[in-house]
Amino acid sequence: MQKYLVLFLYGPMSSWGHIAVGEYRPTHDRPTKSSILGMLAAALGIKRNEESRIKELARSLGFSVCVHQPGLLLRDYHTVQIPGESRNTIYHTRKDELKNDNLNTLLSTRDYRSDGVYTVALWQKIQSSFTLEEIGRALKKPAFILYLGRKSCPPSLPLEPKIVEAETLEELYKSIAFNAPSFLLPSEKFEMVYWDDHPNPGFKETHTVSRRDDLFNRARWQFSDRREHYAPIQYMKEA
Repeated sequence: MQKYLVLFLYGPMSSWGHIAVGEYRPTHDRPTKSSILGMLAAALGIKRNEESRIKELARSLGFSVCVHQPGLLLRDYHTVQIPGESRNTIYHTRKDELKNDNLNTLLSTRDYRSDGVYTVALWQKIQSSFTLEEIGRALKKPAFILYLGRKSCPPSLPLEPKIVEAETLEELYKSIAFNAPSFLLPSEKFEMVYWDDHPNPGFKETHTVSRRDDLFNRARWQFSDRREHYAPIQYMKEA
């Protein structure tokens, strides 16, 4: 039997980082591995400059997500004031930037998902100082505020972290994936499940893709590729 830590994610707004170029900040239709690792690190009280602890956490966990509802795309336009370029000036805080008399306006576009509903499953790939039980307790009493991709996107329902044992990922999702409130359950017949390489997924993958969301260097915001498999799962709504 494999042990899993299972989380339930819902919010009126969420944003799951995509490759960003220029002023456009897109979002995936589902949580990325790096965004969930960031949430776990926040819960555990790991600070952004603690590179070794973040890498240990990232290497030790396998990741999977079931998309109940991808949510609707919501596009927001931002205007931000920034100071003009100056070779000899270093701004340490946002407050320092706004003190500058030469402010320019920068336009940007940011995408969100509205009313996305997801179940995330994590498992331990290698032994680590971070256990699933410890992570689960931290998510119930997080050291830092948790959010769904961006700070403007807090969870709107409890994450309900719990440890579940199952022979396969398929068995896991068919036993726990539909514990969401009835008004959030999907109307479609099928949902999609995505997962890391796994010794016994149970599913026959429809396709395998390369996703660039595996943490490589947190300080430089660099990510490496990982293999992600996906398949549909039939939704059986109770009468």
